[in-house]
Amino acid sequence: MADGSTSGTFLRTIEWDMMDKRKFFPLSMLSSFSVRCALYPLTVIKTQLQVQFRNDIYKGMIDAGIKIYRAEGVPGLYRGFWISSVQIVSGVFYISTYEGVRHLLGQYGANQRVKSLVAGGCASLVGQTIIVPFDVISQHAMVLGMGAHGGKNGAVNPLGINFDKGSSRLRITRDIAREILRRDGVRGFYRGYTASLMAYVPNSAMWWAFYHLYQDELLKIAPPWVSHLFVQCVAGSFGGFTTTIITNPLDIVRARLQVQRLDSMSIAFRELWHEEHFHMFFKGLTARLVQSAAFSFSIILGYETIKRVSVNEQYRHMIRW
Repeated sequence: MADGSTSGTFLRTIEWDMMDKRKFFPLSMLSSFSVRCALYPLTVIKTQLQVQFRNDIYKGMIDAGIKIYRAEGVPGLYRGFWISSVQIVSGVFYISTYEGVRHLLGQYGANQRVKSLVAGGCASLVGQTIIVPFDVISQHAMVLGMGAHGGKNGAVNPLGINFDKGSSRLRITRDIAREILRRDGVRGFYRGYTASLMAYVPNSAMWWAFYHLYQDELLKIAPPWVSHLFVQCVAGSFGGFTTTIITNPLDIVRARLQVQRLDSMSIAFRELWHEEHFHMFFKGLTARLVQSAAFSFSIILGYETIKRVSVNEQYRHMIRW
């Protein structure tokens, strides 16, 4: 097998130089937006589970979803969605960096898994640099109103913003951004940036590496009639499960730093340990696993489908669905 590109009569991996970018970029943005729109409620649930004090408000993922829906309806599950949807722009930079670094490393003879590991880390570094300010704002929006869902420690509103049910999403977003700027200046929008890099750069690097590892291993045992695209989607979900379990504590620290305005990662770790002890490794993990598996499956389904649609004519006979 050529390095990650061909196996037998079909392409295992469609490389960057094999695609028509005029098709790839707009379809990729549409796919990313659709997936994020469908799965965003899981992000809201995960974030609220991560920042709550112990289990004072929610007992778990399902309980959180029910309480948010009962208190606020569907809009409650989409708090901060529009500001968070800027991620589709960062997604273009992410995937361009990933594919570009893979292509560059391929010219130096790197193998498939090394290319994926390094390119995934570089892509996340670029993506996080763009998206962290929007993440900070959207997460503040996500946790506003948690006190209405019950629990003596339910109120999570570190910025002290006054709002009511009639407040528009635009006004809430504007007030959050204005208050962050007033208190911390531009640096406030990069609160938790280091924690984000520590959580997401290794997560992205390992996810792509595990994705190709699981794909190769599944193809060895899958019957020839099994869809290659389905194998890739399952490999993506397995990769998501693996990296989520490894990086979960770092993601909680990142959320705490950005929402609760703690001063450092060490303080966030100490507070988490004091509150949760060993439970800190599993806090919000179920929601994150479900989100990661669903997100990974959906993203790979869209990503690999779009690559097949965008592949140049001379490679079409080597495509296996």
